Amino acid sequence: MLTRAETPKNHREGADSRRQTSYAEFLESDFGDAAVEWVNGEVVTMAPVSDEHSDLQIFLVKILGSFIDAHDLGKLRGEPFQMKTGPNLPGRSPDVLFVARRNLSRLKSNHLQGPADVVVEVISPGSQSIDRGDKYYEYEAGGVREYWLIDPTRKQAEFYLRGRDRHYHLAPVEEGIFHSTVLK
Repeated sequence: MLTRAETPKNHREGADSRRQTSYAEFLESDFGDAAVEWVNGEVVTMAPVSDEHSDLQIFLVKILGSFIDAHDLGKLRGEPFQMKTGPNLPGRSPDVLFVARRNLSRLKSNHLQGPADVVVEVISPGSQSIDRGDKYYEYEAGGVREYWLIDPTRKQAEFYLRGRDRHYHLAPVEEGIFHSTVLK
C-alpha cells in the first residue's frame, strides 16, 4: 500500500509532506533509503519488498545485465532509478529497466527522461494493483515497448508487447519460453 513520504531532507522542517512538488524538485531531493515515486505531483513511498522479491530482482539484473553487456545492447538500471515516460505521467522507479543503445540520450545522471525499452516489475503483495493497473497503463501510454510482470507468489510471468495500435498485447510464450522483441 502506498503512503505519503516523509518530507525530503532538503525541504524546510515541518513542511507539509503532501504539498505539490515539481518533478525537478523531486529529483533533487534526498529521501534517504526510502523507495519513493512521484505521482500526481506528490511523493509516495513504496511498500517494502520481501526477500523473494529482492532475490528475484537481483537475479534479473545479473542475468539481463550479462546478456546486455556481452552484446553491447544498451544500459540496464535497477530500482531506485527513476523513469519519467511523459510530461503528464508519473515518475516511476521500476524494479528493472533497459534502455537500448539507440535511446541512450534519454538516460540522465539520476533518471530516464522518456520510456525505457523494457520495464520489469516484480509483483509484491502490496503492489499488485499498482503494477497490474496504474503502471501498466502509464507504461503503455508512455511508450515502453515491453512490460514484463513477474509474480513470485503465483509463480508466473506475463510479457506485454506494445503494438502498432499503441496498446499492450500479451506476448506468446511457446513451450515455456518468451522471445523478447527488444532483447533478441
